[in-house]
Amino acid sequence: MLIKDLMTTPAMTVSPETPISSVLQLLDDAKITSVPVVSRRGTLLGIVSEADVVEDQNLIDDRVPVTVLRLPNPGRPRRAVDVMSHLVVTVRPGDDLETALDLMRSTMMKSLPVVEHDRVVGMISRSDVIHLLADRDRRIQTEVSELLRSEAPHWRIEVQDGIVTVTGPADARERHLAEVLSGTVRGVIGVHINHPSTR
Repeated sequence: MLIKDLMTTPAMTVSPETPISSVLQLLDDAKITSVPVVSRRGTLLGIVSEADVVEDQNLIDDRVPVTVLRLPNPGRPRRAVDVMSHLVVTVRPGDDLETALDLMRSTMMKSLPVVEHDRVVGMISRSDVIHLLADRDRRIQTEVSELLRSEAPHWRIEVQDGIVTVTGPADARERHLAEVLSGTVRGVIGVHINHPSTR
């Protein structure tokens, strides 16, 4: 599967001048873990992650006296450009999904910007992959059932963790047909054929 088939698009982005308070609100409201920082033309400049804003907020224990926190000259509000990471790991729409998964594993990033011609066109996240995996068995079962329905509508199809179990083929030709057709469906990692008498 390619990243473009799973990525969230369009990506939510912020400008360098976006206040940190607005970035926090966006991360919370959209339930996302990072947001790309882009120029007016959409060019990727950096990224602000949950870790960046949490570190910037200097979360203080309630036991610290309030007087310690008072600053005589607080200065202007912090902006995205003040906390963003400039070195951003990115992927392209045409990259294989496994490329994104490898990068997420090696960098510990939860989401990655998808970039094409230096412009952010989407985001790919662990939650996108989780959604794909959670929905995979139902999708496979539907597709295999549609393929086999014309051949044998009475066969029963079950799918668990990408493994298809077909119950019903009675002879070698039917078993071979069920195995070949089931194996053509994207996401199938194995096919098991049950004769009705074996159940």
